Amino acid sequence: MKMYLLSLGVGLLVGVIYGLLNVRSPAPPVIALLGLLGILVGEQAVPLVKRLVSGAPVTVSWFNSRCVPHVFGALPTGTDHDVATRDRSSKGEVG
Repeated sequence: MKMYLLSLGVGLLVGVIYGLLNVRSPAPPVIALLGLLGILVGEQAVPLVKRLVSGAPVTVSWFNSRCVPHVFGALPTGTDHDVATRDRSSKGEVG
């Protein structure tokens, strides 16, 4: 429940910012996409800064393991499609 309230609060904050910038929702696609990109990058800035402040090294492997998956999500591999097709054919469904 806490996450839902937090999500609602952030949504309200973004709505206020849109209102202050005179951007009406639904926002034009470019503005909306840039805003989402900013959210994703901003979320990754926090662990990056925490790591820098703690004196721990920020390596490419750390960045690739901690930041990249969150920004880009789980990218499809193609094997998921093969498994789904095999499952459908084993149930007698047309692939």
